Amino acid sequence: MTLRLLTAGESHGERLTVILDGVPAGLTVREEDLARDLQRRQGGHGRGGRMAIEHDEAHIVADWENWRQVMAVDAAEVKRKPITRVRPGHADLAGMLKYGANDARDVLERASARETAARVAAGGVAKLLLAEFGIQVRSYTRSIGTIEAFVPPSIKWGEVEGSAVRCPDQEASATMVAAIDAARERGDTLGGVFTVVAEGVPPGLGSYRQWDTRLDGLLAQAIVSIPACKAVAIGDGVEGAGLPGSQVHDVPVYDNGRLGHETNRAGGLTGGVSNGEPLVVHGYMKPISTLLKPLPTVDLKTKEPARAHYERSDICVVPAAGVVGEAMVALVLAGVLLEKFGSDSVAELHRNVESYLQETRR
Repeated sequence: MTLRLLTAGESHGERLTVILDGVPAGLTVREEDLARDLQRRQGGHGRGGRMAIEHDEAHIVADWENWRQVMAVDAAEVKRKPITRVRPGHADLAGMLKYGANDARDVLERASARETAARVAAGGVAKLLLAEFGIQVRSYTRSIGTIEAFVPPSIKWGEVEGSAVRCPDQEASATMVAAIDAARERGDTLGGVFTVVAEGVPPGLGSYRQWDTRLDGLLAQAIVSIPACKAVAIGDGVEGAGLPGSQVHDVPVYDNGRLGHETNRAGGLTGGVSNGEPLVVHGYMKPISTLLKPLPTVDLKTKEPARAHYERSDICVVPAAGVVGEAMVALVLAGVLLEKFGSDSVAELHRNVESYLQETRR
């Protein structure tokens, strides 16, 4: 389906929200274009008294007060100088070519990582659902630039949240902070790696029946979809690629009345299915593309060499990206949990999950 309609809201709530995904670029849509049909919907002989006290109107929320002239919904009201000096590493050039845009502003606004605020909010809902079943999703910073953290077998999550860079290694944390400050002084940026850990995940989520049902594939897509994330690894996937199998695979054991593994190098996933161990996913973030000292580029209007457009930006987003990674992992896990156990009510889920867990305890 190329046009997808999503709605939310209640009959007597503050508003009804609609997302129409897939509208082609270049279509002019104004609030007044929608008003007549909304008015017609409320009319007709036989409608009740509530129509006399209610007045439906559409509000397109693509603009914000501080940017009303720059990003006005009505093209006639837009007052801005077009951005034609595309930024290396950003979606500017690819997006302008794809949608036939003459202004990078139309690309960078939607491609911006600011969109991840919505993901984190949605992920918060997913976390609440997962918590009903004892599943907890957290993250930490594994590295920034060339600085690697020492990660203890048992992470003290309070110390992670107390670190300015969300790192479990206090010494590495201080070095990371200094490296970020130094990059700022140079007008440069830094990338790094964040790690998401989901504990309490039951075995059996995901499937190997088709390529697009494998849980590792779903997680990989979710993590790499985070802006500036260029690679993903599950468990010791990167390190294991250079080792013999005898040093990589997790040996099953039966201990204290449950099946488990001596190690968790696979990161809680085998064959695209959760295996009962903690799920461990790493996201590799490239350095932020917008630099205080812009890189060379081309002005698409003049076709002449130029310095890239500068849009206010961060120096390092790895600690924040870990929070986004949590949201994405939580959303994926909540989805496969609902797929396996049903989705009509929490009570139904509890019954189904408990029955399943009893069957898997051998």
